[in-house]
Amino acid sequence: MELRTYLKLDATDIAELIQMNELTPVEFLEMAFQRMNEINPVLNAVVHDRKSRAMADAENINADQPFAGVPMLLKNLSQSLEGERLTSSSKLMKEAVSYHDSNLVSKLRAAGFSFMGHTNTPEFGLKNITEPEVYGPTRNPWNTNYSPGGSSGGAAAAIASGIVPAAGASDGGGSIRIPASFTGLFGLKPTRGRTPVGPGAGRQWQGASIDFALSRSVRDSAALLDILQVVQPEAAFQTPPFSGQYKEDMALPFEKPLRIAYTTQSPVATPVSDDAREAVAKTVRWLENAGHIVEEKDNDVDGIQLMQDYYMMNSGEISSVTAKLEQSLDRKLTPDDVELETWLLHEAGKSVSGADFSASLASWDVATAKMEALHRTYDFFITPATAFTAPEVGELTYSREEQEAWRRKMEKADKSEQQAIIWDVFLPSLTYTPFTQLANLTGQPAMSMPVHLSGEGMPLGVQVMASKGKEDMLLKLAYQVEQSDIWNGMKGNPMLNV
Repeated sequence: MELRTYLKLDATDIAELIQMNELTPVEFLEMAFQRMNEINPVLNAVVHDRKSRAMADAENINADQPFAGVPMLLKNLSQSLEGERLTSSSKLMKEAVSYHDSNLVSKLRAAGFSFMGHTNTPEFGLKNITEPEVYGPTRNPWNTNYSPGGSSGGAAAAIASGIVPAAGASDGGGSIRIPASFTGLFGLKPTRGRTPVGPGAGRQWQGASIDFALSRSVRDSAALLDILQVVQPEAAFQTPPFSGQYKEDMALPFEKPLRIAYTTQSPVATPVSDDAREAVAKTVRWLENAGHIVEEKDNDVDGIQLMQDYYMMNSGEISSVTAKLEQSLDRKLTPDDVELETWLLHEAGKSVSGADFSASLASWDVATAKMEALHRTYDFFITPATAFTAPEVGELTYSREEQEAWRRKMEKADKSEQQAIIWDVFLPSLTYTPFTQLANLTGQPAMSMPVHLSGEGMPLGVQVMASKGKEDMLLKLAYQVEQSDIWNGMKGNPMLNV
């Protein structure tokens, strides 16, 4: 098989070819590493590879596994692989090695995937771009002057450039859907509690963050959800398992016309580009032509208050992380130890009281109730996945002088001013991605579909949210759109010549 053919295959294609003995797992891995060696020096998508171990593993693949021998990359954050580095893109942890597989990785291993290594992320997954100081920026395969987003930016770049057909990802504020929007991929964030966490952790970011994957095709994400859905007794959140098979059910028609709400207004009163509005408009037109009822509707959620409470949670969570780091180092952290955003959240977190933290989580429940009220009338809620196409590399990273100014400002701030500083520091990034955090805090499933290409040739996705546990509905819609002429996917991606 020629490499250019490999670049167009999804994970299901590769699994079927291996099962038919057309090519071996080792041969597919060799192509994946060939592509990685060609393109990774440009993109910086992969930060750790394990070629010799991956090749040895591939020699012993069980052909009966559903994805036996399919090349895959994991995310350098929470997706631990025994004996391999997992650094969270932090210079303090750059030599950290995992002592066990994470529960999610164990399930992927049981499905037969061949793990090539780990992809780049921002430090501790805190940003919607992937430009960590310890590894440098990851670049977008559509145009290397631009970012693929974050925090699963390395995963998105690896898929969109053809290194792998699918990759491990996670989503705590949009980290699957944002890079999917910026790179023309399909990105599904499952319901809270649907996929494995831990071991040793029953929740991630109080349930805001989940682990799953990014993919090029809807059927791959559906098959991955079939493999990964679990009721995990030790986890803080459980979702009743779907009784069918996502990959089979996605091809079935809807039993009746859907009722769908949409908006293009930013929930935090920031600008929204014409491209984002057009992405939603063309999706609305397609849905109406398909016989569905679509209405412009606000969700009645106070988006600004919700984001303030999200940052309150972030402050408390990072303060907990940094306290553990200080304990392991047996010293206090300094600003030189971590990046700006980590440091500011670390400092602000010291002032977050138990009452503050509890109140911030309670507001998530208020938003959840409002969204469930909306879904009693509407099957889906549609927004842009991102307000703009991808930012340029470096655009959302502060200069050394700016970073020092923010640190000095935080040193002088009182408790009330600290959270205002957090808001201001993240506002340029939030302006690009104001729509995704809602589903993380309500626990709903949401997806980004690649339906639009800007005049400059950059992708932008549309986000669709559903009620908790309704991934089957999302996948069914995505599968139908995937067959239509509004699905862009990799069409126009110069790095794949598709």
